[in-house]
Amino acid sequence: MNEYRQESDSMGEMQVPVDAMYGASTARAVENFPVSDLRFPREFIKALGRIKQTAATVNQDLGRLPKARADLIRKAAAEVVDGEWDAQFVLDIFQTGSGTSTNMNVNEVIAHRCTQLSSKESVHPNDDINMGQSSNDVIPTAIHLAATDLLLSDLIPALKLLHGELVKKARENDTVIKIGRTHLMDATPITLGQEISGWARQIELGINRLESVLPRITELAQGGTAVGTGLNTHAEFGARIAMELSRAYGIKFNEAANHFEAQAAQDAAVELSGQLKTLAVSLVKIANDVRLLNAGPRCGIGEITVPAVQPGSSIMPGKVNPVIAESLAQVCAQVIGNDAAISFGGASGLLDLNVMLPVIAHNLLESERLLAAACRMFTDKCITGLQANVERCAEQIEWSMSMVTALAPVIGYDLASKLAKQAVSEGKTVRQLCEEQDVLPLAELKRLLDPTTMLHPNR
Repeated sequence: MNEYRQESDSMGEMQVPVDAMYGASTARAVENFPVSDLRFPREFIKALGRIKQTAATVNQDLGRLPKARADLIRKAAAEVVDGEWDAQFVLDIFQTGSGTSTNMNVNEVIAHRCTQLSSKESVHPNDDINMGQSSNDVIPTAIHLAATDLLLSDLIPALKLLHGELVKKARENDTVIKIGRTHLMDATPITLGQEISGWARQIELGINRLESVLPRITELAQGGTAVGTGLNTHAEFGARIAMELSRAYGIKFNEAANHFEAQAAQDAAVELSGQLKTLAVSLVKIANDVRLLNAGPRCGIGEITVPAVQPGSSIMPGKVNPVIAESLAQVCAQVIGNDAAISFGGASGLLDLNVMLPVIAHNLLESERLLAAACRMFTDKCITGLQANVERCAEQIEWSMSMVTALAPVIGYDLASKLAKQAVSEGKTVRQLCEEQDVLPLAELKRLLDPTTMLHPNR
């Protein structure tokens, strides 16, 4: 049986598990929100610990908090930052829209730990640990801190690895000529390297788009307290917090230019999510191209081969599927769905506070983590081992009726169209028909049907 202790908050007494590091407010929220098994992720808890650690330093420097008490708070908060008390952050994502319950969860955990560390100092979760703060500026600040940290330390590095590997594969396959396809139908020749270079550029632009959000996502709401006015905090609190957090993360953060915007809206989070969605769309395009070009191995396009990582069927022996690309595409579907939730959340600012902060935080950080992990997986287990099937590429170029496109400027569109249709109906190549019908001198025909001349504008 569980054992409990009695604790109280402003609403009265609550039973709290005897081994819990939190107090009455958190226990009350556990009872109030039994919705899901979703909890705030490590990056978010780390950000909350950083805020409390930094606030203790700033409040001490401003002469509002005694050094001994600030030292205790810093020590306990550092343990939160390091993940020592993650099991004590027990609250559901679907809670109060301001995230007040989770802000009190961290305040109570740190206060309880301070009591364990010293019996001489009495540290109050609201008066001391939450000094100069409100859930209404703490939670938006934590969202920006965690999102920026994940972006710069995890997602962008993963994308740069993928981009570098795609650039390498584009160069390796720059002379592998294959047939192009538009509307999934035969088109004029292209090199595999040219095709892959398009993927590489998509990822490069994705990185650029994510980096373009940094000036907004690095603005911090801290210092606005309840509604943006800064009531009950020092005028320098927000700027000093931003400076201290910049040191802690090694990232340049700034106090919000307008605290009313920073707390009433979550436009920067929505903007970042939009760029994550755009990246997901790009990655689906690349994953689908890989799947199509790999289709076969004998009865499909089959112009590339990707690494075989596991058996593909429980009934068909020897079947191998492009499962890494499939996994990536599913991650992207989740990110696109997360963006819809974030957009709705961002649109739910009511007067002076956005009241969907927890769901915005959860979905935004999940999207970043999923994309980073999936991009690394796709790079390591698919793109690095991608190989061109050179003979198959050459075979399909010669067989394509679209080779006639190069003849059109010389023999005219109508005759070229007639030859293309005849080639299909008779099961012949364009070259065979032209030779049979003496459409052009052999030397001219050979020059015009050389696929290497079709890879760039006419000179």
